Amino acid sequence: MKFQVPQFIEVEDKIFGPLTFKQFIYLAGGAGISFTFYTILPKFISIILIIVIMIFSGALAFYKKNNKPFVYLLESAFKYWASSKLYIWKKDSKKKKEKVEKTNVVSQLNIPRLSDSKLKEISWELDIKDK
Repeated sequence: MKFQVPQFIEVEDKIFGPLTFKQFIYLAGGAGISFTFYTILPKFISIILIIVIMIFSGALAFYKKNNKPFVYLLESAFKYWASSKLYIWKKDSKKKKEKVEKTNVVSQLNIPRLSDSKLKEISWELDIKDK
Protein backbone atom coordinates (compact mmCIF):
# COMPACT_ATOMS: atom_id res chain seq x y z
CA MET A 1 0.00 0.00 0.00
CA LYS A 2 1.16 3.51 -0.76
CA PHE A 3 0.59 6.32 1.70
CA GLN A 4 0.90 9.99 0.93
CA VAL A 5 3.19 11.84 3.36
CA PRO A 6 2.15 15.41 4.24
CA GLN A 7 4.74 17.91 3.05
CA PHE A 8 3.79 21.35 4.39
CA ILE A 9 3.12 20.65 8.05
CA GLU A 10 4.43 24.03 9.32
CA VAL A 11 1.97 26.06 7.19
CA GLU A 12 -1.44 26.61 8.76
CA ASP A 13 -4.51 25.98 6.64
CA LYS A 14 -6.39 28.97 5.24
CA ILE A 15 -9.96 28.49 6.42
CA PHE A 16 -11.63 31.92 6.11
CA GLY A 17 -10.45 33.26 2.74
CA PRO A 18 -6.82 34.41 3.11
CA LEU A 19 -6.96 34.04 6.92
CA THR A 20 -6.11 31.11 9.13
CA PHE A 21 -8.41 30.15 11.97
CA LYS A 22 -6.28 31.94 14.60
CA GLN A 23 -6.09 35.12 12.54
CA PHE A 24 -9.85 35.09 12.05
CA ILE A 25 -10.46 34.63 15.79
CA TYR A 26 -8.09 37.50 16.68
CA LEU A 27 -9.73 39.87 14.19
CA ALA A 28 -13.28 38.79 15.05
CA GLY A 29 -12.57 39.17 18.77
CA GLY A 30 -11.11 42.64 18.22
CA ALA A 31 -14.13 43.62 16.11
CA GLY A 32 -16.55 42.30 18.76
CA ILE A 33 -14.85 44.18 21.58
CA SER A 34 -14.70 47.33 19.43
CA PHE A 35 -18.42 47.08 18.65
CA THR A 36 -19.20 46.64 22.36
CA PHE A 37 -17.19 49.74 23.26
CA TYR A 38 -18.85 51.70 20.43
CA THR A 39 -22.34 50.90 21.70
CA ILE A 40 -21.64 51.38 25.43
CA LEU A 41 -19.17 54.28 25.69
CA PRO A 42 -19.34 57.84 24.37
CA LYS A 43 -18.01 58.28 20.81
CA PHE A 44 -14.77 60.13 21.65
CA ILE A 45 -13.62 57.54 24.21
CA SER A 46 -14.83 54.60 22.12
CA ILE A 47 -12.96 55.74 19.00
CA ILE A 48 -9.67 55.92 20.92
CA LEU A 49 -10.23 52.47 22.43
CA ILE A 50 -11.33 51.02 19.07
CA ILE A 51 -8.12 52.22 17.41
CA VAL A 52 -6.00 50.66 20.17
CA ILE A 53 -7.93 47.38 20.09
CA MET A 54 -7.83 47.08 16.31
CA ILE A 55 -4.06 47.74 16.25
CA PHE A 56 -3.59 45.11 18.96
CA SER A 57 -5.78 42.51 17.22
CA GLY A 58 -4.06 43.26 13.89
CA ALA A 59 -0.69 42.70 15.54
CA LEU A 60 -1.92 39.43 17.04
CA ALA A 61 -3.14 38.27 13.64
CA PHE A 62 -0.35 39.43 11.31
CA TYR A 63 2.77 40.76 13.06
CA LYS A 64 5.75 38.42 13.37
CA LYS A 65 9.02 39.08 15.20
CA ASN A 66 11.91 36.72 14.31
CA ASN A 67 9.43 34.48 12.44
CA LYS A 68 7.42 33.99 15.64
CA PRO A 69 3.85 35.27 16.07
CA PHE A 70 3.18 38.31 18.26
CA VAL A 71 1.46 36.04 20.80
CA TYR A 72 4.80 34.46 21.74
CA LEU A 73 6.30 37.91 22.27
CA LEU A 74 3.42 38.81 24.60
CA GLU A 75 3.74 35.51 26.44
CA SER A 76 7.48 36.01 26.98
CA ALA A 77 6.95 39.61 28.13
CA PHE A 78 4.29 38.51 30.63
CA LYS A 79 6.47 35.70 31.99
CA TYR A 80 9.36 38.14 32.43
CA TRP A 81 7.10 40.68 34.13
CA ALA A 82 5.50 38.09 36.44
CA SER A 83 8.69 36.27 37.46
CA SER A 84 11.12 37.37 40.12
CA LYS A 85 14.11 39.40 39.01
CA LEU A 86 16.55 38.27 41.69
CA TYR A 87 19.67 36.85 40.10
CA ILE A 88 22.13 35.07 42.34
CA TRP A 89 25.65 34.35 41.23
CA LYS A 90 26.60 30.71 41.58
CA LYS A 91 30.11 29.34 41.49
CA ASP A 92 31.19 27.40 38.47
CA SER A 93 30.74 23.67 39.00
CA LYS A 94 34.05 22.90 37.24
CA LYS A 95 36.00 24.02 40.28
CA LYS A 96 33.97 21.73 42.50
CA LYS A 97 34.69 18.78 40.22
CA GLU A 98 38.41 19.53 40.33
CA LYS A 99 38.31 19.65 44.13
CA VAL A 100 36.48 16.33 44.26
CA GLU A 101 39.09 14.75 42.03
CA LYS A 102 41.89 16.12 44.22
CA THR A 103 40.32 14.75 47.38
CA ASN A 104 39.97 11.36 45.74
CA VAL A 105 43.70 11.40 44.96
CA VAL A 106 44.52 12.40 48.53
CA SER A 107 42.27 9.73 50.00
CA GLN A 108 43.98 7.06 47.89
CA LEU A 109 47.44 7.96 49.20
CA ASN A 110 48.82 6.42 52.34
CA ILE A 111 48.86 9.26 54.84
CA PRO A 112 51.49 8.92 57.56
CA ARG A 113 50.42 9.18 61.19
CA LEU A 114 51.68 12.37 62.76
CA SER A 115 51.03 11.48 66.35
CA ASP A 116 49.54 8.90 68.59
CA SER A 117 46.65 11.10 69.62
CA LYS A 118 43.43 10.01 67.94
CA LEU A 119 41.94 13.51 68.16
CA LYS A 120 44.78 15.04 66.14
CA GLU A 121 44.43 12.33 63.50
CA ILE A 122 40.70 12.93 63.10
CA SER A 123 41.13 16.70 62.87
CA TRP A 124 43.89 16.28 60.29
CA GLU A 125 41.71 13.97 58.18
CA LEU A 126 38.82 16.43 58.31
CA ASP A 127 41.10 19.26 57.23
CA ILE A 128 42.25 17.28 54.22
CA LYS A 129 38.74 16.25 53.14
CA ASP A 130 37.39 19.84 53.32
CA LYS A 131 39.95 21.21 50.90
